Amino acid sequence: MERQFQAIKEMGISCADLTDNHQGGMLGVEYGFSASVSLDSHPARIRAMAANAGIELTALCAHANLLDPPSPDIYGTNEIIKAIRLAALLGIKDVITTEGDPKSECGEQLTRGEQIFAMVEKLRTPVQWAAELGVKLLLEPHGRVTDTIDGMTAVLEKLGHPDTVGICLDTGNAWLGGADPLDYVRSFGKRIGHVHWKDMPQEMERQRGKTFGCGMATIALGDGVVDIPAVENVKLSARRLKTWLRPAQQDVSIENS
Repeated sequence: MERQFQAIKEMGISCADLTDNHQGGMLGVEYGFSASVSLDSHPARIRAMAANAGIELTALCAHANLLDPPSPDIYGTNEIIKAIRLAALLGIKDVITTEGDPKSECGEQLTRGEQIFAMVEKLRTPVQWAAELGVKLLLEPHGRVTDTIDGMTAVLEKLGHPDTVGICLDTGNAWLGGADPLDYVRSFGKRIGHVHWKDMPQEMERQRGKTFGCGMATIALGDGVVDIPAVENVKLSARRLKTWLRPAQQDVSIENS
């Protein structure tokens, strides 16, 4: 992980979302061929690594599988709660999560109503933890529910807690899922607390509406089909929105935000 932080700084980037993480220990981390942070880490260790590299941690990612049945090997409610607690200890205000793609027959067969219920059920307790600890839990467009305005609206309404639950707008994911990122700005304005600026190449047009989000892009901002200037020029809220630039072509194990 130390090398990951250093690499980000060497790219000229001073802020990063802490992305890849896990519970407990990991063999790959111990032996130096995996870059991932344990959700059970002492916060001082993470804080020191970031500080030594001159990196400000801007969010902690807890992207989950919220549509499949719970299982010990699935990143879900328990991991999101741990991410929220670790974020609070690190002084990170935003934890970002999403539903992801189902990988089971059960998850694939859910109706829209069942998808929303599954998400809300798994997020209810994390929201309570976030409210208690003063952390924002932000939903990112990265699935067949959150990549639609109506789906995101339904989940937000059922979760309540508007002061705690918001949105991390990913411009590339929203576009890839079939939505217009501008519609997210117009629909959710003040609920958007964090932005992943990401452009998408022309050749991904054929996947639009069929692929629900991607972790990384391969092009620089402005080189693709997403209307980044239009989103940037819209006032997201009456207040100042603090957003973090994610260089799409420079993603590593930590989300460069």
